[in-house]
Amino acid sequence: MIHKINGSVRRILTFPAVHPCESISPSTLLNSLIDLSKNICSYESKFFPSGRRNAHETIRFVQDILVFLEDVRAGLLDFPDSVVLSLSELHLTFQRIHYLLQDCTREGARTWMLMKSDRVSNQFRVFIRAIATGLDVLPLEEVAVSSEVKEVVELVMRQARKARFEVDPDDKRVITDVNRILGRFENGLDPDRSEIKLVLEYLGIRKWSECNKEVKFLDTEIGLEYLNDDKRRDLSLVSSLMGFLSYCRCVMFDVVDIQARQQFNNRCCKNILSGLNPDDFKCPISLETMKDPVTLTTGHTYDRVSILKWFRAGNSTCPKTGEKLKSIELVSNLALKRIIQHWSVENGVSVAEESSNHKNRDITRTVLAGSLAAEGAVKMLAKFLAHRLVDGTSEEKKNKAAYEIRVLTKTSIFNRSCLVEAGVIPSLLNLLSSRDSSTQENATAGLLNLSKHCKSKSMIVENGGVDLIIDVLKKGLKPESKQHAAATLFYVASIEEYRILIGENPEAIPALVEMIRDGADRSKKNALVAIFGLLTHPGNNWRVLAAGAVPLLLDLLTSCDRDDLITDSLAVLATLAEKLGGTIAILRRGALSKVLRILDSSTTSRAGKEYCVSLLLAMCINGGADVVALLVKSPSLMGSLYSILNEGTSRASKKASALIRVLHEFYERSSSGSIAPVLPQEHSVHVW
Repeated sequence: MIHKINGSVRRILTFPAVHPCESISPSTLLNSLIDLSKNICSYESKFFPSGRRNAHETIRFVQDILVFLEDVRAGLLDFPDSVVLSLSELHLTFQRIHYLLQDCTREGARTWMLMKSDRVSNQFRVFIRAIATGLDVLPLEEVAVSSEVKEVVELVMRQARKARFEVDPDDKRVITDVNRILGRFENGLDPDRSEIKLVLEYLGIRKWSECNKEVKFLDTEIGLEYLNDDKRRDLSLVSSLMGFLSYCRCVMFDVVDIQARQQFNNRCCKNILSGLNPDDFKCPISLETMKDPVTLTTGHTYDRVSILKWFRAGNSTCPKTGEKLKSIELVSNLALKRIIQHWSVENGVSVAEESSNHKNRDITRTVLAGSLAAEGAVKMLAKFLAHRLVDGTSEEKKNKAAYEIRVLTKTSIFNRSCLVEAGVIPSLLNLLSSRDSSTQENATAGLLNLSKHCKSKSMIVENGGVDLIIDVLKKGLKPESKQHAAATLFYVASIEEYRILIGENPEAIPALVEMIRDGADRSKKNALVAIFGLLTHPGNNWRVLAAGAVPLLLDLLTSCDRDDLITDSLAVLATLAEKLGGTIAILRRGALSKVLRILDSSTTSRAGKEYCVSLLLAMCINGGADVVALLVKSPSLMGSLYSILNEGTSRASKKASALIRVLHEFYERSSSGSIAPVLPQEHSVHVW
C-alpha cells in the first residue's frame, strides 16, 4: 500500500508520494495509514541536526491523529466516501512528512539541510496545512469514536491552521557562521578554525567519516544540478559547501576512521556483485547498460536519456507495463547507479570503450570549482597539504596528507590543478620510497590521479619520477601500489618523448609483462593499458616482443573470462601485428584459430570484434598469401565481417571492408589459376 522509495535513492527534498488507489478497501487504507503514522512517530527519538523544533511539532500532530485512527480501527464500520477521501488525503500528506523527516535525519545531508532551513520550514508548514485540509472534509459525526478523541481532532485542526513553523533561532545563528566562513574562503582569507569546530559540533559531525559522507552527498548533488540544465539554482551554494567540507575533512580531523570499514564494504560489495546478472543493468528501451537509471511511479527503472526520448515522442505510459502514468516525475535510482558503477570497476572497461566514453563525457563540472568560495577553499587546502607533506612531523601525518590528495584528485580536474600548482608532486615522489605500505600506496594513487593533469607529466619526469614509479612497479609493497604505478606510466606515456624514455628503461616493459603473467585481474588490466600506450611509439614494439608478451596475451584469450581483458589483449596484439616481427611472433603461436573463434563468438564485445578484424588484417598484410589462404577456408568469417560492416563503428567497418576485399581478391586469383601472391610475402611462416 505504502509506496516505498529508499531515502538514499530518492533525491533529497523531493516527495514522490503516491495517492491511494480508488478501489482500496477502507480497512486496508486505515491500517496502512496507522503503520505510516507509527513510522513517523518513531522519529521522535532520532537526532535532528537542524529543524528540531519544527520536526518535533509535526510529530506531535501525527501522534494526536494516531490516537484518533486507532480509536477508529477499534470500532471499525463501513465508512462513507467522505471518510475514505479524508483518510486518502491524510495518507498522501503523511507520506510526504515521512520523506521530509528522512531528509532531516539523513546522514551526509546535515550541512545541506541546515542551509535549506527556510525551504524545510516552509515544507513543514505546507504539510501541516494539508493535514488541516484533510481533516476538514472528515465528517466526525459519522465516525464511531469517543467525544474526547473528537475534541483532540478538532484541536489538531485549529492548531494546524495557525502553526507558524519558523526557522529555529539557533539554526539561523549557525547559518550565519557558515556564510561568514564561506565569505572568508571567497576572499582568500584563512577561516577561524574554532568557529568551524562549533559549526561541526552543532551538526554532530565529529569524525572524518561523517565529514566524508557530507562531501560525497554534496558531490552527488552537484552531479544532479548539472543534469538540470535549465535550473542549476543551487550549484553555487552546493559547490561552496563542498569546498568548505573538503577543507574540514582534511584540516579538522587528524584520524581517518573509514579505511578498515571501507575494505570490509568492498569485500561485501564484491560478494553481492558476483551474484548479479549484468542484464539487469540494461535499460528496457535501449538494451544498453544504464548510465543514469531513473524510476517511474510504476516502480520500473529506465536510463534517463531513453525514457525522456519516450516521453518526447508523445508517450505517457510505462514502456514495460503499458500503464497510463499519473505523473512523469523521474526519481534518480542512485543505489542502482552505484551498483552499476561498482560492477563496471570490478569488470573493467576496455581500451576502446574507455577512449570513446571519455570523448562523450561532460567534464565541465570538474574543470571549474563551481563558486568563488569553493575555489578559495580548495586552493587553501592544497597549500595546507603541500606544507604537511614537506613539514609533517611524522610518517602518519604525511600518509594522511597523501591519502587526502588521493581522495581529492580522484574525480576533480580543478582539485588536481590546484594541487599540482601547490607543488605536491616532488613530495609524493619522495614517499614512493617509504617502507610503510599504506604510505606508498596512497602516494602512488595520488600520483596516478595527478598524472592525468596536463602539467603534471613534465613535473614527474623532471623530478626523476619515471625511475621511482618503475621501482614501485617492480618491488611495490602492495599489489595495489604496483597497479597504480602501471596506470601512472600509461598517463605519463601520453607524451611522445616520455613514451621513448619509459621504453628505454630496461626494467619498465619487462615489469609490465611480469604483471600480466603474475598479477590479479586489475593488475593485468593496468599493465595491458600501459603497454598499449607505450606501443604508440613504434620503437617499443620489439621491446614488448622481447619481453615475452605474445604467449601471455594469447593465453589470456583462452584462459580469461573477463571480456575487458580479452579485448585489451586483442588491442595489444593488433598493435604488435602492425610490424612484421609482431605478425611472425603471433602466427608462430597458432593465433589464427583463437582469433577466429573469438570473432565468431556472440559474447565478444563490439570493441573486441573490431580488434580481431584489425589483427587479422595486419596478419594478412604482413603474413602474405599463406595467411589469406587459411582465412578463406573459415566458413564463418565472411558472415562475421559483413555483420561488422553493417553494425560496427565506422573504423571497424573500414577494416572489415578492407579484409573482405583482400579475401575476395585472393579467391578470384585462385579461381583464375594465378599463382602470383596477392600480398607481399617476405617470410614463410607457420601459421596454424
